[in-house]
Amino acid sequence: MVDEWDAADDAGRIGTRPHTVGEHFAVERPLLAPLPDEAFETGTWLTPHVDRFSQVTVRTNRYSVPVRLVGRQVRVHLHASDLVIYDGRNPVARHERLMAKSRSRLNLDHYLEALLRKPGALPGATALEQARAAGRFTPVHDAWWEAVRRVHGDAAGTRALIEVLLLHRHMPHDHVAAGLATAVRAGALTADAVALEVRKFAETDDHRAPDGSTMRHPAGNVLSLTERRLAQLPPTGGRCPRSPPMTSFCAIAAPSKGPRHDTPPSRPLTPPSTPPADFCGCPPSDPSSPTWPRPPPAIR
Repeated sequence: MVDEWDAADDAGRIGTRPHTVGEHFAVERPLLAPLPDEAFETGTWLTPHVDRFSQVTVRTNRYSVPVRLVGRQVRVHLHASDLVIYDGRNPVARHERLMAKSRSRLNLDHYLEALLRKPGALPGATALEQARAAGRFTPVHDAWWEAVRRVHGDAAGTRALIEVLLLHRHMPHDHVAAGLATAVRAGALTADAVALEVRKFAETDDHRAPDGSTMRHPAGNVLSLTERRLAQLPPTGGRCPRSPPMTSFCAIAAPSKGPRHDTPPSRPLTPPSTPPADFCGCPPSDPSSPTWPRPPPAIR
């Protein structure tokens, strides 16, 4: 539709001029300067202070920032549809701009460090309600939170939930939600168990089946990190790897030019009655095997 409007404007005429708008523009086009390489910035810079609620006020609306910035002055780059908050040169928060007045937009992730010290403030927090409305705090989060509070108590259970929410900073939201769902089914009510499940889902997304389907693990018992690492070790058949047979020193020594009269003839070697045990304590091998290392002959 816009192209049709442009074509209609190009075919129009200004007053009684003999040439159309498109013809005049074709004459002026070679005289125009090229566009600049850098983008033209249309935003407005503001420098508000962070209040004690870890929020900044921009055009009568309040936006959250990380709690470590309380009491400091930040820079806000305000655009028509969003705004970016900077601490020096580093961006620390990005929000969609509120069109109404005297509203607030809070990010639950900005308050997690403070909620670890005061977990009782989480159930009625405005940031939690906004996270639920936005779909970032799902019913799976609520189910795991309810189960862990029932077992470990309100304070300890809420701290465990906050540790799980901190995983969102490093892992995708879908992986964390899937790990929580598996932990709820398996009855794993610790943050470490949820982190293990999240890493499992991240690994299955990285390693897919040849047909393109995702290899998901069954929702069974959650193993510990130690058991999982031991299960990933290469198989050795219950025995430690052996070193190759020893090479006799006499086989690589230079042959002597003649017999030495001061050296008695060497006595024939007899294999030991009981093979020596390996250095690792594994059972000894069969002495009649061709791979059994023979001791070197004695050198006088």
